[in-house]
Amino acid sequence: MAPEQMAEGPEAGVVLPPPRPLDAIDRDILQILQADGRASIRSVAERVHVSRANAYARINRLVEDGVIRGFRARVDHERAGQGTSAYITLKIVQNTWRTVRAQLRQLPGASHIALVGGDFDVLLLVHTPDNKALRELVLTRLQAIPEVLSTRTLLVFEEEDLEPEG
Repeated sequence: MAPEQMAEGPEAGVVLPPPRPLDAIDRDILQILQADGRASIRSVAERVHVSRANAYARINRLVEDGVIRGFRARVDHERAGQGTSAYITLKIVQNTWRTVRAQLRQLPGASHIALVGGDFDVLLLVHTPDNKALRELVLTRLQAIPEVLSTRTLLVFEEEDLEPEG
């Protein structure tokens, strides 16, 4: 495949093939795995009415194509000692997204990072043990990043994960 046909993945240097259309079976497999990432190949195959070999090949293709980015546990942050959550908006120096993203990935409790358009440039979701730790993260760690021009912290009072329950 020619380099111009490859797409850059979310991680720098990762090259993915161009997206392929998903059929109904692929979408059903994705739905099953989103609900239960530990579902066996046999179970998935039975539920989508294909052979185990077909299900295995499809799941591998979805992983190789970057459609499935991984399998992970869904965590109740409060029960895991991370009872304070906040969305933090950041305004950053123009054209410094990659540098800032690399630094944000290193922050304790960083859960989601997005480059966005609008009144701010970056939206960051963090989970911390308490407000003191959140304050430390914002005032000491975030505002020490030279490319960060300003921040605004939005405390989360209650949240609900919209992904299917597993």
